[in-house]
Amino acid sequence: MKELSLNILDVAENSVKAGASLTQILLTERGNVLVLEIVDDGCGMSEDVVRSVVDPFYTTRTTRKVGMGIPLLKLACEQTGGSLQISSVTQEADPVNHGTHVRATFYTDHIDFTPLGDVSSSVLTLIQGHPDTDFLFRHQKDGGVVELDTRELREVLEDVPLNSYDVMQWIGGNLQEQYEELS
Repeated sequence: MKELSLNILDVAENSVKAGASLTQILLTERGNVLVLEIVDDGCGMSEDVVRSVVDPFYTTRTTRKVGMGIPLLKLACEQTGGSLQISSVTQEADPVNHGTHVRATFYTDHIDFTPLGDVSSSVLTLIQGHPDTDFLFRHQKDGGVVELDTRELREVLEDVPLNSYDVMQWIGGNLQEQYEELS
């Protein structure tokens, strides 16, 4: 993928498909290190599936025989000298504390670092496509934090759908303002 924001979109879509009610997208930049974490409370994966998801010829999809999202994210990390870790607990193993945690570490000063891209648009796409799922987005940089929590929006908006035009416009503008303040 040409931008990490597309990897974020892909992995977060997997969280939604796994039945997550909350998907956290957490970016932390410190110096030349970028850590991307996607944490969900979905149904989780067995140990065998966790080992298999890094294989491009493994997929749970029935429409095609390959799954490239996680393998491409793993490649993007490793080509910078970083790493990918995935941990998961199935709902059967723990009915309360289940879900998946993907952690990708990148070295941004490496020549093969894939640009982060338009993360705000990826977050907007997720909210628009899944208005009943909650998302927590947090991007921490040395200069501050950009944050959006749809749970807080729901409290204020009450019965207004998150994917309504005015709400989507406000979310996009809010994220843009927060990023401008960091610059």
